[in-house]
Amino acid sequence: MNTAEKTSPKLLAAYALGEVGCQMSWYMINSYLNIFYTDVVGLSAAAISAIVLIARVWDAINDPMMGQIADRTNTKWGRFRPYLYFAPPVLAIFNILTFTVFPVQGMAKVLLCLVCYVGAGMAYTACSIAYQALQNVIAIDSRVRQNLATARGVGSSIIGIILGAVAMPIILHFSNTMGPNGQPAADATGYFVCTVILSVLLIPIFWLCATGCKEKYTDQLHSSAPAQKTSFIQNVRDLVKNDQLLMVVLSTIMGTICVSGRYGILTFHVIYVVGGPQLISQVFTSMTVGSLVSTLSVPWGTRVFGKRNYMIIMNMIMALGFFALFLNPTSNPLYLDGMSFVCALGFGAPTICYGLVADSIEYGDWKLGKRQEGLAASMLSFGVKLATAICAPVVMLLTAVGYVPNVEQTESAKAGINFMVNVLPAIIAVLSNVPILFYKLDDKRVSEIRADLDAGKHAWDK
Repeated sequence: MNTAEKTSPKLLAAYALGEVGCQMSWYMINSYLNIFYTDVVGLSAAAISAIVLIARVWDAINDPMMGQIADRTNTKWGRFRPYLYFAPPVLAIFNILTFTVFPVQGMAKVLLCLVCYVGAGMAYTACSIAYQALQNVIAIDSRVRQNLATARGVGSSIIGIILGAVAMPIILHFSNTMGPNGQPAADATGYFVCTVILSVLLIPIFWLCATGCKEKYTDQLHSSAPAQKTSFIQNVRDLVKNDQLLMVVLSTIMGTICVSGRYGILTFHVIYVVGGPQLISQVFTSMTVGSLVSTLSVPWGTRVFGKRNYMIIMNMIMALGFFALFLNPTSNPLYLDGMSFVCALGFGAPTICYGLVADSIEYGDWKLGKRQEGLAASMLSFGVKLATAICAPVVMLLTAVGYVPNVEQTESAKAGINFMVNVLPAIIAVLSNVPILFYKLDDKRVSEIRADLDAGKHAWDK
């Protein structure tokens, strides 16, 4: 094991930029696409659910395929960096198209929205899987890799704070519509201009990440492994035998259902239950500050409690925050900001997951004799996309509780939205701890595995 490896601040900064680019791409889709589709494009809840479901099912298929492609890539820039150079411009174009209102109606409108959304998802997959896999070839030490995952989380939190504070004000600034309460309301122009700004900026940010993250250990880690000649299906079957990776994926699926499902309808809750669109920036900023604090605590928390145990602690804190907001969905700034901050103290859990995946790759190499960074990274992405597909009907649930776009909601509709946004995620956050209880790779075990691999030993040599 390379015990002399140190964490380079320059490498941390460069790697964090990749997550900044990812978040600048996905922020608008994750936070505003549902309300853009309902209140601006005018799609029905059934049409939106169908679009999201089809896109996410395809993503769940496409992600492992992209991981396999990345694993088989061999260029002078490495296996994964080329995708961070060439995919971002395509991603920017499809992001802009996704927030474009086309002058068509009926089924043509639905199909255009679907094509643009699927295109954005595929381009994002190329960027995100390559970016995540990159972590495993720019560092070899488990703790350094966890530090890289933490830097990724810090980058996500910082850009989240910025976007949470400025995205809606930008949208409202460029909008020309007044809401039913006489306040400015987001419209097509506002969403489009904001998306253009973010999409143009993400391109050079990805390029800086790729330039600063050289694939230093690719040759060393793959020197003893034969070239991958097996089929895609066989490689997936082999990867499924990695029980530790599967536990991380299962927990990720449930955690994503909790957080992304809530994010997808959080704007409805803030606008129609808490007090109006002017509070969105306040809520999102408080959450992203909490997320930053949570992420910064990961190196300390994982060292003191262990990666698995600290992830469980974070999930429980998040669940308590959700339940507190359910009991009192007030616009009182102190309580609203405080509880939004508490909820986000669990958002460091994905940062730990990236470290767990890196350790699972070592375990898979040791157990199976195959090292598949791209495919393993795609499994985590697969879990996220599958969870998003499961969340697709959430807009239909809004309709079921009585939500009507652009009007004052009934008390029963407000109660239903409040339950969906806070109680359901709290329950799922608790349940997401169950798979991770079966994860057994602590730092000591990973060090032993790395030592075996460095000595040319595998599980079957024991």
